[in-house]
Amino acid sequence: MAGNRSLQNRSTAVMQRCHEAPDSLNYFPTPPWATRALCEWLESRTARLPFSSVWEPACGEGHMARPLGEYFQFVTTSDVHDYSQTFHDQGRVGDFLVTWDHSPKIQAQGVDWIITNPPFRLAQEFIETALGIARQGVAMLVRSAFLESRERYDGLFSKQPPTDILQFVERVPMHKGKISADATTATAYCWLVWYPSAYGSRQHDDAPRFRWLAPCRARLERPSDYPRAALAPTPLFDEAAL
Repeated sequence: MAGNRSLQNRSTAVMQRCHEAPDSLNYFPTPPWATRALCEWLESRTARLPFSSVWEPACGEGHMARPLGEYFQFVTTSDVHDYSQTFHDQGRVGDFLVTWDHSPKIQAQGVDWIITNPPFRLAQEFIETALGIARQGVAMLVRSAFLESRERYDGLFSKQPPTDILQFVERVPMHKGKISADATTATAYCWLVWYPSAYGSRQHDDAPRFRWLAPCRARLERPSDYPRAALAPTPLFDEAAL
């Protein structure tokens, strides 16, 4: 596995995660169309995507993992909280920020991509951990405001800037603990994409490429993305990949 990190937790916030009540978790389910928008963009830039593996380490109830399964050959899912009562394909309960708590398969074989919507207050830690593991790429869905702050610039962006910043033209409605087709939001979101293997060939001062994701919700949204529609009961992922 590329770039193994220390098994030591890196912050008090990380230590507290294992003891948080479910209703205190920073869980904002991602509308599946927003994940499809990323995957379409990645698909247009690499022929390897359909043959690649991906890990969703903050899977919640599977709203991002399910569309990832439409584009990737192997999907691994985990979360610090047990959502298996509502997301039967959750592969593991474990803390992504604690490397010894990772899937034995991931530890032994690694993974091509890590893609998730991280808890906002731990997003930097998620990014740093993912960059030490993923072989091909990392993509994180964050509030556009995450690009601000001197602390994040000094600690992350000045050292490991994203390769691409994909700004949604449309709003991506997210609300704590629930997903709805009728939700609205005043918050802007973007995908940050890194290609860890590219750092050796990139100059330190290479600027990230800023791109807009054109309106796509109407085209990428499915009725089955939301709770009011029945979801297929059959397993989506190969258990051997978990």
